[in-house]
Amino acid sequence: MAAAPNRILTVNAGSSSLKLRLLGEGDEVLWERESDAVGDEGELRAELAAILAEAGEIDAAGHRVVHGGAEFEGPTVVDPGVEAELERLADLAPLHNPPAVAAIRALAALVPELPAVACFDTAFHTTIPAAAATYAVPAAWSERWPLRRYGFHGLSHAYASRRAGELLGRPAAELRLVTAHLGAGASLAAVEGGRSVETTMGFTPLEGLVMATRAGSVDPGLLLWVQRHGEIDPEEMERALDREAGLLALSGRSGDMREVLAGVDEGDERCRLAFDAYVHRLAAAVAAMAAAMGGLDALVFTGGVGENSPRVRVAAASATAFLGVELDPVANEDSTGDALLSPAGATVASLVVAAREDLEIARQVRATLS
Repeated sequence: MAAAPNRILTVNAGSSSLKLRLLGEGDEVLWERESDAVGDEGELRAELAAILAEAGEIDAAGHRVVHGGAEFEGPTVVDPGVEAELERLADLAPLHNPPAVAAIRALAALVPELPAVACFDTAFHTTIPAAAATYAVPAAWSERWPLRRYGFHGLSHAYASRRAGELLGRPAAELRLVTAHLGAGASLAAVEGGRSVETTMGFTPLEGLVMATRAGSVDPGLLLWVQRHGEIDPEEMERALDREAGLLALSGRSGDMREVLAGVDEGDERCRLAFDAYVHRLAAAVAAMAAAMGGLDALVFTGGVGENSPRVRVAAASATAFLGVELDPVANEDSTGDALLSPAGATVASLVVAAREDLEIARQVRATLS
């Protein structure tokens, strides 16, 4: 058996940024950088070349890939065949998979001998039972295409659930957790015994909660009606649901929760509606996740909004108090980093955990290559 690599470069190539972090043997951050180098492979290669000159020795790379389709159910060593398959899956996550593939190819062109592992956001949710993953669509569709609920943010949900167990001092095998990844994109996962059994996102990252610029779940009949009456083509519909909906559309102001809350404080009724709709969907989804596990031991907030908005956490806890969720006001307002937010004796523990997909990627790279 090969020794596990020590210095791992984690690569998160998104639709608008390239985030890199070099982790040492003990997961310490040795170097990090965020760049706006996105687009074609040549631009990425030039940026990565400059970055590699700064970072020093690297033993392996781990690439975040949003959608693994039905083909990839766990971390996978990258080779030309894997690259080609990932490119074929691009239309399942058109904003996220193409930049990831471009980054994989750019890094491989610069250091072809460097072992690289693709780590998939969908992989954590492959344990969801068929009853939760299956869409009730015509059988001919499912026979032709791999139509199922895949779920996303799996790297974040996996890390947050494991970290919550550490903070609570309890093994994952005995915990029923709802992990709430609340950022520009947002999703919940029901994690029972360390395994995802339900989640809010589906075939694509458009399903589920109200997000910054994504609509979340919408009646398909409404979409068909709008398409017919507005003569909207699929590309225009995709752009509208992905970039022009969500908090941005409801508030008429911004998809940034901080801006929405500023509008609420100013008495802006559209911002109030945006916030209320966001919390309404969030609370209902927390209850649905708890129902999938037959109960709830802890609610875990993570992601940019989950970590940094005490007001969102208060509203979510208030709306799910019937489940036993309760926050300590001082702990909620003053928390920094990973922390327990619930008072002693609370029926359901509440926690905040800093999102660290990089640590989950590094863990998967070491497990795959050792």
